[in-house]
Parts: sequence; C-alpha cells; structure tokens
Amino acid sequence: MPTFILGINCFHADSAACLVRDGEVVAAAEEERFRRIKHWAGFPTEAIRYCLDEAGISVHDLDHVAVNRDPKANLFRKALFGLTNRPSYELIRARLTNATRVRQPEGLLAAACHTDPTKLNARFHNVEHHLAHLASAFYVSPFERAAVVSVDGFGDFVSAMWGVGAGDRIDLQGQVRFPHSLGLFYQAVTQLLGFWNYGDEYKVMGLAPYGAPTELPAMRGIVRLLPDGGYELDLDCFRHHAEGVEIVWDGGAPEIGRIFADTMCERLGPLREDGAEITQHHKNVAASLQAMYEEALFHLLRHVHAQTREPALCLAGGCALNSVANGKVFERTPFRDLYVPAAAGDAGGAIGAAYVVWHEIARRPRGWVMDHAYLGPTFGNGTIPAEIDRHRAALEAAGCIVRQIDDEDRLCRQIAARIADGEVVGWFQGRMEWGPRALGNRSILCDPRRPDMKAVLNDKIKRRESFRPFAPAILRERVGQWFETDYEVPFMLQVYPVRPEQRARIPAVTHVDGSGRLQTVSRHHNPRYHRLIEAFEETTGVPIVLNTSFNENEPVVCRPAEAIDCFLRTRMDALVLGEHLVARA
Repeated sequence: MPTFILGINCFHADSAACLVRDGEVVAAAEEERFRRIKHWAGFPTEAIRYCLDEAGISVHDLDHVAVNRDPKANLFRKALFGLTNRPSYELIRARLTNATRVRQPEGLLAAACHTDPTKLNARFHNVEHHLAHLASAFYVSPFERAAVVSVDGFGDFVSAMWGVGAGDRIDLQGQVRFPHSLGLFYQAVTQLLGFWNYGDEYKVMGLAPYGAPTELPAMRGIVRLLPDGGYELDLDCFRHHAEGVEIVWDGGAPEIGRIFADTMCERLGPLREDGAEITQHHKNVAASLQAMYEEALFHLLRHVHAQTREPALCLAGGCALNSVANGKVFERTPFRDLYVPAAAGDAGGAIGAAYVVWHEIARRPRGWVMDHAYLGPTFGNGTIPAEIDRHRAALEAAGCIVRQIDDEDRLCRQIAARIADGEVVGWFQGRMEWGPRALGNRSILCDPRRPDMKAVLNDKIKRRESFRPFAPAILRERVGQWFETDYEVPFMLQVYPVRPEQRARIPAVTHVDGSGRLQTVSRHHNPRYHRLIEAFEETTGVPIVLNTSFNENEPVVCRPAEAIDCFLRTRMDALVLGEHLVARA
C-alpha cells in the first residue's frame, strides 16, 4: 500500500497544501489561487481538497499530516523573552491562539473534508519552521550532498538556519534567533518606503537599480555582521522585540503592522506617505537596502561554505525569493551549484514538512527531483469548451471569435505570429504552477523586442509601477548566447546580466541595470511552451518571449473561468485555453 503524507502551511501567509505519495509530490497548490485573495492566510481548505482529489483518495487514506510549524520549538527562549520584555496581553493572546491552531489541526482538517475527527487515521506532526524550509529545498534537489540555508522573517523564534544535507538527513550547524532577522529588516525598510502590502519587498527589489547605495553606511549601522557568519539588528530601529507588531493572518489577506521605529526614520529619512512621489532619495534607500541585504547574505553564505566545504547550495525561506541576490551567489561566494525551489517561501514549507516526515519514517534513498513546478490543477478539453460556452454571450458582446486549433505546431506558429505582431496573449495550459511565478502555463506573453511593450502591457492589463521589470522566458539551449550564464533557471528565481550585445534586441525584458530575471524553458518539461518560443524564434530570430503572470492585481488565475474573466475585463488581444483560441476581432 502506498504511503500518503499531506503537508500543510497554515495560519500563516501563503497558506498551502501538498500531497506526497511514496516520496513523490503528486499535487501542490497555494490557497490564494482558490480563494482569489493574494497571500491568503488561514487553513488551506481548498488546496487540501484539490490535493486529495488529484490523487483520487479521501482524507481517511492519509497516513500522516505534517505542519511546517512547531509551537514547542525554542520554548525556553520564548519564555525568557516574554519575561524580559513583557509584551502586551493582546500580543501574547494572539500568538497563543495561532500556536494552538497550528498544534491542533485535526478538527479543521476533518471539517474541511466533512468527516469526524475521531475517524481520521493519520498521525499528525509539527515540524520546526526552518527545518521545513531546508527540507523543501534539499530533499527535492538534484544533489546527494549540499549546504542548506534558510533565511526569512521569523518562524518558531528563528530567522535563519543552516547545515548540511546528505542523503536522507539534514544535520543542522547554526541559526540566527529572534529578534534578529534579515527578512524583517527588508520588510521594515519596505514599509518605510511606503509599500505596506504583504510581499511588497519584490517591488523594492525592482526599484533598487534606479538608485545608488548612498545610504549604505547608515544601513551598516542598522544591520551588523558578526564573526560567526550571523548578523544582528540595531534594535533601536525596530518595534517587534519591545512593543510587538500587530499581525493578522486568519482567513484572509495577511496584515502586518509597522515594524520600524522612529529611530529608523532619523537615520534613513521619513516615511513615504501613501501616494507620495517616489524621489531619488527613495530609490537610493532601496538600492542601499538591497546592497545591505546582499552583504549580510553573502557573509552568511561564505561562512556556511567555510564550515561545510560543500560545492552545492540549497537555498530556501522567504528571502530566497530575492532573485537579484540569488543571481550573484556564484560571483560572491565559493558555491558552484545552486538549487532554489519553486516555492522558496512559506508555501514551500508544506512540501518541506511532508518530506521531513517521509524521511524520518522511510529512511529510503531520495529519488524524486522537483525540476518543474507543474503540480496544480489542470482542466481538459471537456471543461474548457463548457466554460467558453458559459461565457459565449459576453465573448460575442466583446466582438470575440473562438476557434479550436487541434494541431499543436499550427497553434504555436499562429500564436507566435500574433506575439511578433505586438499582441498581448493570455496563455492557459496544463497544470497550474506551484510557487509565486507563472512559468508558461498561467502566463501572459508578449514580444520582448518592443521598447514600448512594458508600457503597453501596463496600460492594457497590469497597471503596476513603471519601475517593475518583466521577465524573459528563453529556450534552455539558447541561454549562454543571450545571458552571462548558461545555468538552469527553471523557476525564474535568479537574475543574471543580459549579454551587452543582446540588450538592445530585447529591451522589454532588460532591466535598467542590464539584467533579466530569466526562466529557462526545456522541451522535456513543457513541450508546448518550448515549441511556442521556438516558433517565435523562427519568426523573429529571438528565442525569448516576455512572460508575466496571468492576472490583474489578483492571484494568478487557476481555472478557465478566471482566465476568461481576466481577458474580458482587460484589453488583452487574444487568449489561448488549451487548443482553443479566443481573439478580439
């Protein structure tokens, strides 16, 4: 009989679920895709139901349930902190409520699956947050041995953890504990710059190349590097350790109160008010923030390499979504191989928790490698025509034509020609991606050669800040000809310089500093997407398309209905759903 393990990230931002069957992930999805609220926090009811349905099992068939938090971890340090700092009663009550839910998910799981908790057969496990992060990277990586590093805000009173992964074991060698955190530092300065939504750090990362690191000396006073590879914050600049920070992640969008203290404003300048102009000073603060983050991260990574002497690195945690820093690992550290999982942040902890339990139980050799992210729901040629029919009146009112193109090569050549003609095309295919990036199955595709395409895309659909870049998706076999690397980047989580002689050819995906957050596309993992880009190359001589997520200020679309709705309420030119082409006449 197969062993089924359900992994969960719950009551935290980016709630998610995955299902592991005999050591292989068969399904994984974030709850936000079903609830349609970005970074949805709570219990991932819909994601759990999807995972069970995808495997064709019921909740009673589960052998284990693993949660990527362990409220019992670091209890002594938590108690000592509470006695020393005396946080408010409301803050303590909120944390205890959250911990109780994480520790006792049986009733919630039973309710989600409409059964009695006493009838569940699964054993429940709480896995320490950062161990789950490490496992989410190493146990699905292609490496038999590697250094493993997790860096984020906080989880189970720790902000960073590192060690060595070997076979079916992870041996821990160090950690950075509360109240010091690189992730919290980045988030605090992000708030100071006027970006308050959860996850807005990526906006500041996109803003940074427009500035100069003039505030780096001040940043070095806020984050101090330690001889053991760690770092500490100047706590006078923060509120979280003394007053506490209001956090809401219970059944909706996550909300985090003000992290920075007035002292940080004295050092970096005042808070940018909502809607205020982004000045050169703000751009310089963003550049200085990114530079300080990189200094601290590479200080840690060089220490880890000196400790482990491993040539390969597995990197996870929310900070591993900093694709600019990821792209400098080979340049700034001795590591020569790198694996960053598709869901490096908290959602990925669901997979990590499941794999910790799997290897504790089975102690079998690792075999499955996550070399693609296509683990979400798929909708076949029964669902898609029915959804088109349901929207038929709205599509006709919008002047759309609908055609079915059964020949894949003809489909790809026609869509490539449309993209080459400057059209904005929604591309909805196969299984939804796991992780924050659209990787060719829930994507909007455009021509990277047009200097105005970024403005066109923002005008027609995205309506986002002008400083934020769009990403190039490139045929795997052409990477070295266009970028100053020839490394595999399947999950769009590393930024590398575009070769200087090629930058003028792809201005829409070349950032102001000459870089691009590329996705390498292989024929093996996504043959239709690869064929589309290949057809675009045959038409234009450029083996790259602009790829951005299929959404409009919402989570990436999951179902055909959401794709059609997004198409209709924007000025997208065409939509491809499987073999069906919907185009404005």
